[in-house]
Amino acid sequence: MNLVIVESPTKARTISKFLSKKYKILASQGHLIDLPRSKLGVDIDADFEPQYITIRGKGKILKELKEAGKKADKIFLAADPDREGEAICWHIGRALKLDLNQPCRVEFNEITKAAVKEAFKTPRVIDTNRVDAQQARRVLDRLVGYKISPLLWRKIRSGLSAGRVQSVVVRLICEREEEINNFKSEEYWTLDALLEDDVSKTKFKAALDRYKKKKIELKTEAETNEVLEAIKNEQFIVEKITRSQRKRRPWAPFTTSSLQQEASSKLGFTSRKTMSLAQQLYEGINVGSGETVGLITYIRTDSTKISNQAQEEARTLVNQKFGADYLPAKPPLYKSRKGAQEAHEAIRPTFVGREPSVIKQYLSRDQNRLYKLIWDRFVASQMAPALYDQVRVKIAAADYTFKVTGSTLLFPGFLVLYQADESEKDTVLPKLEENQKLNLCELIPEQRFTQPPPRYNEASLIKTLEEKGIGRPSTYSPIIETIQGRGYVIKEKKAFMPTELGFIVVDMMRNYFPEVINIDFTAGLEQQLDEIEEGKLERLKVIKEFYYGYFKDRLEVADEKIEKVEMAPEISDETCPNCGKQLVYKHGRFGRFLACPSYPECKYTKKVVKETGVKCPVEGCDGKIIERRSKKGRLFYGCSNYPECTFSMWNKPLPEPCPKCGSLMSEKWKARSKSALCTNKDCGYEKNISGENVVAKS
Repeated sequence: MNLVIVESPTKARTISKFLSKKYKILASQGHLIDLPRSKLGVDIDADFEPQYITIRGKGKILKELKEAGKKADKIFLAADPDREGEAICWHIGRALKLDLNQPCRVEFNEITKAAVKEAFKTPRVIDTNRVDAQQARRVLDRLVGYKISPLLWRKIRSGLSAGRVQSVVVRLICEREEEINNFKSEEYWTLDALLEDDVSKTKFKAALDRYKKKKIELKTEAETNEVLEAIKNEQFIVEKITRSQRKRRPWAPFTTSSLQQEASSKLGFTSRKTMSLAQQLYEGINVGSGETVGLITYIRTDSTKISNQAQEEARTLVNQKFGADYLPAKPPLYKSRKGAQEAHEAIRPTFVGREPSVIKQYLSRDQNRLYKLIWDRFVASQMAPALYDQVRVKIAAADYTFKVTGSTLLFPGFLVLYQADESEKDTVLPKLEENQKLNLCELIPEQRFTQPPPRYNEASLIKTLEEKGIGRPSTYSPIIETIQGRGYVIKEKKAFMPTELGFIVVDMMRNYFPEVINIDFTAGLEQQLDEIEEGKLERLKVIKEFYYGYFKDRLEVADEKIEKVEMAPEISDETCPNCGKQLVYKHGRFGRFLACPSYPECKYTKKVVKETGVKCPVEGCDGKIIERRSKKGRLFYGCSNYPECTFSMWNKPLPEPCPKCGSLMSEKWKARSKSALCTNKDCGYEKNISGENVVAKS
């Protein structure tokens, strides 16, 4: 009998379907051995040796593995194919007293019968470079967290933490807020000409571009009026027409980061939800006839490469489903970002013939939505580019030049399957000729103001972290959760805002630990971890340079010079019903709440109720619809008279009733557009409310 050890029970059940009865598959349920939580767990004087222990509550699992190992002829370690998986295998291998110089590590990028069986034909020895990289990260994170956090407890308040990467993320959010607060809006004007082709009587807009061939920018109303006066009686003439064809190439298959970004933008998923669903799809789903199989490849990757076999399968499907015109002559190649680990493939379906519509009945709604996103993106990445017919027109009026660009989709290519939010719409112009005279219908001046940069949402924050080389895609989700849980940032309308506490901690880190919170330094350290994995750097050298190079001295100075911060509580208008004191706002895991300032003598707390200003639509109920949170922290809207009234809805209610049937209206987002939608399914009234051009449909 051979023993196979994986991380999760789901993965164990899936793999058991592929292997014979000669194999017994058990799950470690993640890490079994780690640094202790109660102390530093790193012996600094002994070359930063980690002091590993069995994780509390995992002793029984480890005992079962040891007993099964004694009875096994061979033991195979088959954790996930990354640093954490390698470390899990290394710890288990040592605990079971395996000869780690012998091939015992089995690695596969997808949980399918073919991939698993092939992997067991060629087991390898544990990659000690990969283990060293994981240990280096673990030790560095522990040094920062367990050395700086006590300072925060003493100087600010208990329960705080400082992470090597999380502190940089909070800094980014704080600096963006500072940009917004310091932003000074400037006035500017645009000027469009509504023109008409005299032949077809088609009207179109052209934008003011140049004055005497120099770029023109209108700053004030006076400048705009001067231009209006100069051209209002001038003849508009087509000066130059440039025709061209433009290709729009498909997006690369998903990496961990791009999947999290796109699932946030298109599906409204948090990074945590995306990774949880993706893990389920990776580990295995029963797709009928007793067949349990991993539907997607490994989900922690920053590579965009795919296997030749998967590419050929996709090309065959494209040819059959869409036709030869949609198949590029050569399979497209995609360049991974600088520093990407090329050991894995991009995230793709394990078998492209398993179309979303075919297996939809076996998946939950959200599993299917994510699987479809991955399937569509991968297949589209192997399709031909979209082709546009583009016309650029320069129009002269005296010394001023206006411009307009028309774009017509000639061939949709990959767009028949996959469109990102920013996919452009056709702008069709009438057939124009050079030197043709145009009728001026109207000059349209518009006052505008420059806008501050937007706050980060999950998608834009993850994109920034990846671009700056901060952390790794697999760490983004836990980092985002941690900084919210510690009260450093809050999420308002899907955007991150720093709290007063977040600003205080960032300021302290800037003053006393500038390297830890430095973006380039953090990215450089991430690069060093990659070089440890590649065997180019020694683990101990990196740790020593970090600790003795500056960190130890910074700690001593900080402990001596940081003064205790007294945070003034935010006082509410409400009083404590127990002792009569004014309640104060506090931040907890699930956001803000009200609490008595006399804690621990008085432990009264109260949820912060956010009203929507909309009455409960249930007949006979006098309640109001308020914001509420589910057990998993998801925002929804329910009646204030709960549990007497159980009315609830996911979308935000709107105060105006439906003009068609009088029912409750709700806010609904589709990509970047917002609509008012009637909640009465029999009515179907919907109105676009995302901009000035309101379009109603029924």
